[in-house]
Amino acid sequence: MALEHAILVSLLERPGSGYELARRFERSIGRFWTATHQQIYRVLKRMEADGWVTAEEIGQEGRPDKRSFSVAPAGRSALVGWLRAPVQPEAVRHELAVKIRGAAFDDAAGRAALVAEVERYRATHEETLARYLAGERRDFPDPAAPDAAAALQHVVLRGGIAYERMVLAWLDDVLATLRTLDH
Repeated sequence: MALEHAILVSLLERPGSGYELARRFERSIGRFWTATHQQIYRVLKRMEADGWVTAEEIGQEGRPDKRSFSVAPAGRSALVGWLRAPVQPEAVRHELAVKIRGAAFDDAAGRAALVAEVERYRATHEETLARYLAGERRDFPDPAAPDAAAALQHVVLRGGIAYERMVLAWLDDVLATLRTLDH
């Protein structure tokens, strides 16, 4: 997937400025596709030049005007083509997993250092899970009768929640295994 596709999806959900898009990436899209503010602005500029998005100048009192982007027909067509193309499973590159396997060739002090690293890594996943759960409570307080867009946004978020829970369970297993090796 290219950043362009994530931006098109976001703009179809709701037009907005580059700043607003960056905020959406931080709040929700970033759950599955990350981008910096600079990347978003650079890609928006290219997408506008390619005719995938259009921009409207919006005056703001006391602040500089902003440009609000919307998806143009060429952008929608590009997105539909991408949506209908097959997806290849992504290859997993997991540095921590390699370190865990490599711990068999280290001493007790090295494994103790690895325990600390796994605990630090686990804490980041706990924070991510907490953010996802807070976002779910905030964005989907009544999942009983969502529209299609909300239902699909929620199912992606639930996937992120399930992933974080799986990683945390695995990390707990790793910690338990590491702690039994040198005792």
